[in-house]
Amino acid sequence: MKIGLIGLEKSGKTTVFNALTGSNVQTSAFSSSRPEPNIAVVAVADPRVDRLRDMYHPKKTTYAFIECIDFVGFSSGEERKEIFSASELALVKNADALALVLRNFNDELIDSVTGPPDPLADLNTIVTELVLSDLILAENRLERIEHFIRRGASTPDMEVEKRALVKVRDALGSNALIRSIGLSPEETRQLRGFRFLTEKPLMVIVNSDENRFGQNGGLLATVEETMPAVEFAGRFEMELSGLSEEDAREFMEDMNIEASARDRLTMLAYRVLGYITFFTVGQDEVKAWTIMKGGTAVDAAGAIHSDLARGFIRAECFSYCDLMELGSEKALRDKGLFRLEGKNYLVKDGDIMSIRFSV
Repeated sequence: MKIGLIGLEKSGKTTVFNALTGSNVQTSAFSSSRPEPNIAVVAVADPRVDRLRDMYHPKKTTYAFIECIDFVGFSSGEERKEIFSASELALVKNADALALVLRNFNDELIDSVTGPPDPLADLNTIVTELVLSDLILAENRLERIEHFIRRGASTPDMEVEKRALVKVRDALGSNALIRSIGLSPEETRQLRGFRFLTEKPLMVIVNSDENRFGQNGGLLATVEETMPAVEFAGRFEMELSGLSEEDAREFMEDMNIEASARDRLTMLAYRVLGYITFFTVGQDEVKAWTIMKGGTAVDAAGAIHSDLARGFIRAECFSYCDLMELGSEKALRDKGLFRLEGKNYLVKDGDIMSIRFSV
């Protein structure tokens, strides 16, 4: 799972990035812009993996992971047409979701230049910039299609693409997100290669200071009218990431923070993206895998390796909860809870699977 952190300059994105990943990237109110994004991979904390490890004693334990990408902050109204550089655009288009970081903290130096924090105005600015970026792409492609049509070089696929792009252009012109457009499956397929930014799942991180944290219910409710949101005390939680688990827990309790920034973003991202987790277990490795909710046994096999999906025969399945309740695979078999499922089986969160295949 790849999550891109984007936002305006001085929104505290890198502070949030450090809090999420335990990194120590330099932050400064007036640091010069870096040429490339910061990238870090963090494990998804899952107590189920820990319990399976303790039960199977594998040689290797592998958690699911999130790749966090901290993109350079941008300013509204920049003369360049794209808010991301060419190298950044390749990364942001490959992100599974975008987290929009909004400044909700006071800083004397930043306030003197940009004014006091206004999260809702910043959200509107960021969304507008994403919409404009997609609109430029859609209009440029429509111009090329019209050129081919005038030359008599149109194809049925091109006609479908044009119809879809007209819908996209009109929606973006009204400042609507592409995710809100009712495109047909055929139209969606024709546009897949564009990887429009407003087609991606979007979420919001409200980056508050210690004095404001936990007192922004109205703000969060307003933001969540359009997209899911979570609140971080960015600077405070960045400092927590450098403490021992015991010390961090004590400070979190003082601030009424129930889970780490990483865990809260993980829960939000799984909800936004519709991901579930299944497991493979054995003496060699216990591993967590993620697929989309509604994915089939073949999708799960493909997440492990394309050969398993191509040569899929059956999936041996049992439930994590049943295993914890009964204590062993033998007890599951005795109770008839060890199942063989076909290619159309819908994987459930917490399934433990072994794929039979032949290639």
